Amino acid sequence: MILLDFKKNYILDNGFVQLRPLHVDDFKYLLPYSLNEPELWKYSLIPADGEVGLRNYINIALEGRTQQNAYPFIVYDKRYNTYAGCTRFYDFHQKHQTVSLGYTWYGKDFQGTGLNKNCKFLLLQFAFEHMKVQRVEFRADNTNKRSIAAMKSIGCTEEGVLRSNCATEIGRRDSIVLSILRYEWFSRVKRELLKKL
Repeated sequence: MILLDFKKNYILDNGFVQLRPLHVDDFKYLLPYSLNEPELWKYSLIPADGEVGLRNYINIALEGRTQQNAYPFIVYDKRYNTYAGCTRFYDFHQKHQTVSLGYTWYGKDFQGTGLNKNCKFLLLQFAFEHMKVQRVEFRADNTNKRSIAAMKSIGCTEEGVLRSNCATEIGRRDSIVLSILRYEWFSRVKRELLKKL
């Protein structure tokens, strides 16, 4: 059984980054990215560029939490005392004890700074050690080489490519699927990821 109370406000923090539940009022913190960095959503299934796009993105994320199939977080970089982006758990399967991790994006100034590894460590630790899941799945556009490299760098194993499985703003995409299993987290991934923080 996955132990997650969707009504509870989980805050994940390691001194470098803080993840707290996304709220509708966070629109004001994320709007500069939507207005000034529209390229952040080149590969996104739910683009958040512009005011309308960002409101839609936040509403969909919060509706997922209401429906108990997603738990979105806003990302706060404690080094720079500013909000840096978003991420979320989604696609819960209670019976199978699995969850997906994604819809992750950060402003350009935070990419390649170690922020992502810190976020992923907190989220994976929460998934495997609090929620007690057996598997965390990741998906990305198969042409998004930066995202794929980032997932592999935190210890994900590539499983394969789902051909033409998603509709996008510009057509269809192939999605690469990667994962981390519970025994992998405890046997090597946690230890190796800690070394990179």
